[in-house]
Amino acid sequence: MTRGLRVIRLTAGLAAATVLCLTASGCVTVHGELEVLPGATESEAAQALKEFTAAYNAADKAFDPALDADRVTGSLGAINQAGLKARQTYSPGGNKAHEPLELTDATYIIPKKAGWPRWFLADTDSNRDEDGGKLDNRWLVVFVRSGPDALWKASYLGVVAPSQIPEFTLDEDGLATPVEPQNGELTVSPADLSIAYTEYLQKGTPDVFAPGTSTSVWRETRRTTRRAGFSYQYIDQPLTSGGFGPLGLRTEDGGALVFFSSKHFERQVTAEGLKPEVNADVKALMTGEVTNSLTKERVSSQLAHVPARGQASETGGRVRVLNRLPGLIAAKGE
Repeated sequence: MTRGLRVIRLTAGLAAATVLCLTASGCVTVHGELEVLPGATESEAAQALKEFTAAYNAADKAFDPALDADRVTGSLGAINQAGLKARQTYSPGGNKAHEPLELTDATYIIPKKAGWPRWFLADTDSNRDEDGGKLDNRWLVVFVRSGPDALWKASYLGVVAPSQIPEFTLDEDGLATPVEPQNGELTVSPADLSIAYTEYLQKGTPDVFAPGTSTSVWRETRRTTRRAGFSYQYIDQPLTSGGFGPLGLRTEDGGALVFFSSKHFERQVTAEGLKPEVNADVKALMTGEVTNSLTKERVSSQLAHVPARGQASETGGRVRVLNRLPGLIAAKGE
């Protein structure tokens, strides 16, 4: 990975007119500069990572979602806030096993773009792995800022082996190139990834995803799950707008590294005399009462490498899902 981005100063002034428009990703651009500018300076990115980590640790220690609510958004925010809410319910005294999260050895991949929202990617080393071994990984955290007076918020997290991180396309200033939501040069446009992924999970088509734990293996696991007296139903829905919209960066191989979101429902229905099991997290987030049916609702974020259309690769030109981060956000008993 290219490292050592130099600090970029934001020297261009604001555009004379205030523009209010709906971007392709579904986000509103306000006070949008017409000039293409860096998403952040390296010092701003470092401060955003520091403030996020501090808020995350405070919230995790107290099991209090309010303590980092203004530092998370999108799929990561939905998962984080629901998880803290659940744990606060059954552990009101806080997290007795809290271990502070440390994110170090950070490299900031900063794209240049016009208008808001602005964003960047922090490639970091966490203290949750084993450095140098088979379990060594990198935490890729996406930070988004909706306007000039808004806070930086973490919207996506991908956890991958260092070898899975591609080389990004950088210009002479060390700035990355963002991928437009609608991009015909890629096998699948970022705007269509969530739709394609959820349709694939439901039907097996479109067949644009490489085999793996988050694609073919997950489909087969759901298909073959059996338990006497239980039936399982699955519904997958795309998430494509607002803070759940896709964000991607061009890579040196002609493709792109893209973060995208989705939603998944799992319903268990039991025969008479049986009841679905309800653990502490499900109970804390559940509405209704379980008699013979339990529906779990999860939000999931995916990190994928999307090859260029017609590009020869080890995956045969298919999208490779590198990481999937799911989290329970609600449940319903019937």
